[in-house]
Amino acid sequence: MAQETTLLNPRFYTTDFDEMDKIDVTPVRAEWDKLIAQMRSDPNRGHFKKTAEWDADWENMDPALRVEFIDFLVSSCTAEFSGCVLYKEMKRRGNNPDICELFNYMARDEARHAGFINDALREAGVAVNLGFLTKAKKYTYFRPKFIYYATYLSEKIGYARYITIFRHLEAHPEHRFHPIFKWFREWCNDEFSHGEAFALLMKTDPKLTTSFGNKLWIRFFLTAVYSTMWVRDHARPEFHKALGVDIDWYDQEVFRKTSAIARQIFPVEIDIDHPRWIPNLRRMNAAFLAMDAAKRRGGIGGAIGKFTAGARAMAAFAALYTIPVIKHDLPASVRMEPVY
Repeated sequence: MAQETTLLNPRFYTTDFDEMDKIDVTPVRAEWDKLIAQMRSDPNRGHFKKTAEWDADWENMDPALRVEFIDFLVSSCTAEFSGCVLYKEMKRRGNNPDICELFNYMARDEARHAGFINDALREAGVAVNLGFLTKAKKYTYFRPKFIYYATYLSEKIGYARYITIFRHLEAHPEHRFHPIFKWFREWCNDEFSHGEAFALLMKTDPKLTTSFGNKLWIRFFLTAVYSTMWVRDHARPEFHKALGVDIDWYDQEVFRKTSAIARQIFPVEIDIDHPRWIPNLRRMNAAFLAMDAAKRRGGIGGAIGKFTAGARAMAAFAALYTIPVIKHDLPASVRMEPVY
């Protein structure tokens, strides 16, 4: 499962590490030093350890829920580890002390996250061979600015997802079917601080967020990340049912939090209340379901069905991408603190 490379599965990335090594953080030095000091203090160094609160019960878990929960954990583990691999490679190849120190701390955090999830998977009788995955997984090349956009959104949406689940289960503990959710509050603050780092990296070069072309790219990544999350989440109905959340409500809540946070660095945001938003997300999901069915069917009919469904997915994406965006001025200071 972890090795699969599809439009929906977490990917491993590589980039132009020499270009990233040339980043000068002087324009954001004051904010940068505060963030690095916080990461250096390592507030979560003792967090990812099982305690008496770890009361996992895989044996009595509903079989359908078990399948979807394992899929969720494998996907999360792969995503966390992909960040670790990317950040560690930047640290290994770089000479810029500011950049190397940052990526060293972020690789440390992501390794802890992936390892913690993998420990939970071992209790279910499965685990991801992370060392093997490093060699077996296909890598996708992204230019540094695309790494910034995609990874910034990944980290901030990760924060929004984790804290939304944590707050929901805090209010409804009867739906907490596995103890790993108890660890989400402090955990998601790592995701938040990683996003802060990428916001500062983008702030060092104003063109990354202010030029006309780059605003179109930001819009593209917002649409791609949000629609991918929608399709992934709707593939796990039993998982969300067990959590006691409506998937549409949950995804919209995560989008809302992420959009509010991203105003720190992105001058545009998607209007998730636009009349075209939800209907086209549903069309996108239906197209992916049709693609999956066609792939399983195989043969000429399957190939035609896959092509047709792919065209429908592209049309839905275009409809989402062309929704008028909400524009706003960027704040003078980038840094934020997690408040949810």
